[in-house]
Amino acid sequence: MEASFKTFLIRDWQPADREAASALIGQVLTDYGLNWEPTGADIDVVQVENHYQKGEFWVVEQSGQIVGTAAYCPISRGEQAVEIRKMYLLPMARGQGLGRFLLGQLEAAIAARGFKEIWLETATVLKEAVCMYETSGYLPATGVETTRCDKVYKKRIAL
Repeated sequence: MEASFKTFLIRDWQPADREAASALIGQVLTDYGLNWEPTGADIDVVQVENHYQKGEFWVVEQSGQIVGTAAYCPISRGEQAVEIRKMYLLPMARGQGLGRFLLGQLEAAIAARGFKEIWLETATVLKEAVCMYETSGYLPATGVETTRCDKVYKKRIAL
């Protein structure tokens, strides 16, 4: 994957990105009063190679600095489903349409691979993300699996 949006470059994660991506996600979670869990809910960021073999993990760069992440991987719940995970942007990358662009890129990549449903979990405190998902056709569902999350959404992929 490689795409650009304004001054941002979206590309596939590389092992050299591990520390910066982990720090970014930890910072965003902390900013919203949520816990960074490198041995729990966030182990997939520490061990990207093990968790995204059948999915994708992207980083967003601006001027050589990682300012965002986005990923998806297949899951067992739902019908031929994936879960969008680790979609985080630093404050300086927000409010420019980048999140909505990233979501569209994820959805296109997921559809191209033949999946039928997209699931995601989030937390009420991530107000901007909740609003974006709700205005992008994601419908509330049940079955939150991540302790720091209190919302789960799903969307059928239009064929």
